[in-house]
Amino acid sequence: MQLPLLDQIRAAQTFIYRFMPPTPQYTWPLMNLRLGCEASIKHENHTPVGAFKVRGALLYLHALQQQSPDIQGVVAATRGNHGQGVGMAARLFGLKAVVVVPHGNSIEKNRAMAAQGVELIQHGHDFQAALEFAHALAEQRGFAFVESFHEELVLGTATYALEFLEGAPGLDTVYVPIGMGSSICGMAAARNVLGLATEIVGVVAAQAPASARSFALRQVVEAPAETVIADGLACRRPDERALAVMLDNVKRIVEVSEAEIQHAMRALYEDMHNLAEGAGAAALAGAMRERESLYGKRVGIVLTGGNVDRATYAAVLAQQAAS
Repeated sequence: MQLPLLDQIRAAQTFIYRFMPPTPQYTWPLMNLRLGCEASIKHENHTPVGAFKVRGALLYLHALQQQSPDIQGVVAATRGNHGQGVGMAARLFGLKAVVVVPHGNSIEKNRAMAAQGVELIQHGHDFQAALEFAHALAEQRGFAFVESFHEELVLGTATYALEFLEGAPGLDTVYVPIGMGSSICGMAAARNVLGLATEIVGVVAAQAPASARSFALRQVVEAPAETVIADGLACRRPDERALAVMLDNVKRIVEVSEAEIQHAMRALYEDMHNLAEGAGAAALAGAMRERESLYGKRVGIVLTGGNVDRATYAAVLAQQAAS
């Protein structure tokens, strides 16, 4: 796929800012001490749906309406944040939204989607099963299917990436979580249009290693998506377009364990008093794993979302305090 150019990203920012302001990027002294470097955190947990996904959803549904003015509704599959973004955009643009989630999905993410007016359907044991069902459901109802990886979604993530790289200039390395891949592709687009030498490091859950294995083998391969704490990273099969972008633009991909992700969730609370879901904390977990190589550098960390169920978060915080 062709990554967006600078004028396209800036135009997308102008459109998105009609519905939300830019999110901040801050440097927190305690986090700097923890990592031994100057770390800038991009706070995508501060969007109107608590995650970065709303940016791409706004662009995607707007483009859809421009192309098909008579469209009545959309269908998407999600583990939660994509569905919240689609739900908010559909509500704003007067569309019906149907979202398919796997059984056992986050209770509070389900409630948040329903509050946006989404018709929620549970199907399958993982995201891939929900995705396949959603495809068929869209055709059955005559609605448009909202893909989980798409050029408009990459353009949306490029808007936060451009904010980040311009708001925290001179980053040596930036850590980005990988689910279906729109975030890391958007970061690549923003880095490239600014002509920066910033290294991009992807982070996946070790319990959902499909993107890491595909990156290592340079071809799409499936792997079980069994992460519990980082549901937003539970990708069984990466998109081949996303993989192609990663192969051209990403320095490496780091796998982090469930325990490391939970450690990072506690660290984000202790050092910054910010709420992070498992997927949102994964980038920090990756940086913490590579701490020894970061000394004295300027590092960017994307906190992609804070939508974690209360019971899950309470259990994480109740464990041994992060060191």
